[in-house]
Amino acid sequence: MPLLFSYGTLQKEQVQLETFGRVLKGENDSLPAYKLDFVEITDPEVLRKSEEKFHPIISYSGNAKDTVKGILFEVTEAEILAADEYEVDDYKRIETLFASGKKGFIYIEK
Repeated sequence: MPLLFSYGTLQKEQVQLETFGRVLKGENDSLPAYKLDFVEITDPEVLRKSEEKFHPIISYSGNAKDTVKGILFEVTEAEILAADEYEVDDYKRIETLFASGKKGFIYIEK
């Protein structure tokens, strides 16, 4: 089963229910050498689901002291595609290695 890391609105139960039709199961993890920032959301559907105008967004910093904490969720292939639809054009999905040693997907700044 694929793993998807969330450090923002995909952790919200309401967003999960509307995006995936279920509440996801996951565990705490972190991503070293990335830094957190925010992006303004203008997509009306994403604004409705998240109820937040500014969403967190991360980018690679290369600095081992930078760490982004989040949750690594177990998802299906279909749910990865649903997450692709939820995330706005400011994000791109990549696969990477997390602090736990597990490999999974994450959305970072384009």
